[in-house]
Amino acid sequence: MPTKPLDPQVVLKIDGYLKPHIPAIIQRYNSYRRWKDLIELHEGGYDKFTKGYERYGFNVGPNNEIVYKEWAPYAEEAYLIGEFNQWSRTSHPMQKNEFGVWEITIPPFPSGAPGIPHDTKIKLSMVLPSGERIERLPAWIKRVTQDLTVSPVYDARFWNPPASETYKFKYPRPPKPDNLRIYEAHVGIATAEPRVGQYKEFTKNVLPRIKDLGYNAIQLMAVMEHAYYASFGYQVTSFFAASSRYGEPEDLKELIDTAHQLGITVLLDIVHSHACKNVLDGLNEFDGTDHLYFHEGGKGRHDLWDSRLFNYGSYEVLRFLLSNLRYWMEEFQFDGFRFDGVTSVMYKHHGIGTGFSGGYHEYFGDNADEEGIVYLMLANDAMHALYPNTITIAEDVSGMALLCKPVPEGGVGFDYRLSMAIPDMWIKLLKHKQDDEWDIGNIVFTLTNRRDGEKSIAYAESHDQALVGDKTLAFWLMDKEMYTNMSTQTPMTPVIARGLSLHKMIRLVTHALGGEGYLNFIGNEFGHPEWLDFPRDGNNNSFHYARRQWNVVDDDLLRYKFLNNFDRAMNHTAAKYGWLDSPQAYVSLKNEKDKVLVFERAGLLFVFNFHPTNSYTDYRVGVEVDGDYQIVLSSDEKDYGGFANIDVKTTFSTTPLEWNGRKNFTQVYIPSRTCIVLAKV
Repeated sequence: MPTKPLDPQVVLKIDGYLKPHIPAIIQRYNSYRRWKDLIELHEGGYDKFTKGYERYGFNVGPNNEIVYKEWAPYAEEAYLIGEFNQWSRTSHPMQKNEFGVWEITIPPFPSGAPGIPHDTKIKLSMVLPSGERIERLPAWIKRVTQDLTVSPVYDARFWNPPASETYKFKYPRPPKPDNLRIYEAHVGIATAEPRVGQYKEFTKNVLPRIKDLGYNAIQLMAVMEHAYYASFGYQVTSFFAASSRYGEPEDLKELIDTAHQLGITVLLDIVHSHACKNVLDGLNEFDGTDHLYFHEGGKGRHDLWDSRLFNYGSYEVLRFLLSNLRYWMEEFQFDGFRFDGVTSVMYKHHGIGTGFSGGYHEYFGDNADEEGIVYLMLANDAMHALYPNTITIAEDVSGMALLCKPVPEGGVGFDYRLSMAIPDMWIKLLKHKQDDEWDIGNIVFTLTNRRDGEKSIAYAESHDQALVGDKTLAFWLMDKEMYTNMSTQTPMTPVIARGLSLHKMIRLVTHALGGEGYLNFIGNEFGHPEWLDFPRDGNNNSFHYARRQWNVVDDDLLRYKFLNNFDRAMNHTAAKYGWLDSPQAYVSLKNEKDKVLVFERAGLLFVFNFHPTNSYTDYRVGVEVDGDYQIVLSSDEKDYGGFANIDVKTTFSTTPLEWNGRKNFTQVYIPSRTCIVLAKV
């Protein structure tokens, strides 16, 4: 059944300012329709088309015969080589069909065992029209390993564990979370030891922490295999292989299943915006041409990332990428994706050297990359059709209109977008402004500046802010005193008192005012010191900064525990009252002189005093709903590194007199650099 055309009135009802761009929106929607209808015609729809991994790469049949298929149209000859045939370049020739797909079937041994033993090395050997022989790792390979003592180049392995060693999922996916609270994590750095952490360690040691802290989702970085560890996982070489640095694929399945047991949703940081330029163990020049999976020439290269750019207008590339999404959802039971580099996908300039003013002409003009946008529409539409509870998040700096609207409404189909301006704002404030220069109005504007009806993920800092060359918020706030004055046995210095206070306030105001979801990068919840730097030549391949120092938060004599306690209380309070899933807050006061911010959301009253020295007694704040209120969260509690100047047992009664545009007021004590949350009794 053909896909319905787009009704322009549906788009205009969302945003009337889109009227001049209706032709461009209809054009891209019609392109999406053509692709969807073509997939329906030739493949029977998304279901079959996105299971390319069951037709391409290596698949074992019911009698243990192994079928291997690979798309490499430019090659004139192709051979499967490996340990199973002593690397013979002639014994296992492949046959090519009219679509450029090579195929071979390896019969089982007389014993019935598969003809290629499990976990043995394999390669694809091809002869080009010039007579040159090239060798590649299979594009759809599910397991690759690296032995740096021999070479940085990866080896492909035939992964076919016996049934006794195959992980069987025990727990269903948890219900789709509202009030999304994401813990962004990297398995490799999730150990305190100077080495690469393992999936099994993360399952045993880190998942319980995440559950305890009140996060209901994990976003796993650097899972897709990448040749260079220091790329943070963003230079992918094998798209269907879970990184072997951290263990076996079965270990990752156990991690995800255990998270599901704990009620935690697991999202994959998916990199479909570009690919590593490696030839020997990547997709680059796979069949001897530079334009198989990618655009040829400059169009197929990202100048800043030094990587290759996909040709989203190719049928086989769409099969590869959409099947990649399906593979992670189906085989590993991920629950959704954070799409990396969406800005690069949606614009011909890839965001390089371009600032976005918010003008709609920037989104729909000649700079828009229709093929890239249509790929994202197909990806979102397919995943939501096949898995209705899937969650997709866009990393986009442009502010593209309709990004988080469903595809049938003319949107790109994401569920959430990352509010990337928020962490930039906090870093700029801490780097360039004195505390008494903080502009409360600008803070509120940045936190609330989001498209109506499109959900945003707010965050004070992510992995980007922690990378070498920058510092975590805690380190910006407290710097070298974190080495000397974080002990509870030493007096609280002014620097540490300020740092602890603002760390808590920044996180809570971002959490409560900044979006419909919240994200925290692993370790930052407790004010992880210093920065993040992976082993590389420039640091003598040191792991010192490529780990998480859990020891500091677990040490009862250190003040890191206070920030961890506050993070836990903040998340559990958010879960109880559901502010992230509530309509945007009503801000009743932005007092620049007093540095006080007051707003209401989800029936709660939030009061922040950012003033560096002034405390206020009987400070009058407006509130819409009358009644008695009590404090449900105070940053000034001793358990959170505060001074306990605020009596959390106080009942605050309202007076029916209009104040700051609200029907009632109450009066609170709000010391310098503290925040409180009040709920109706």
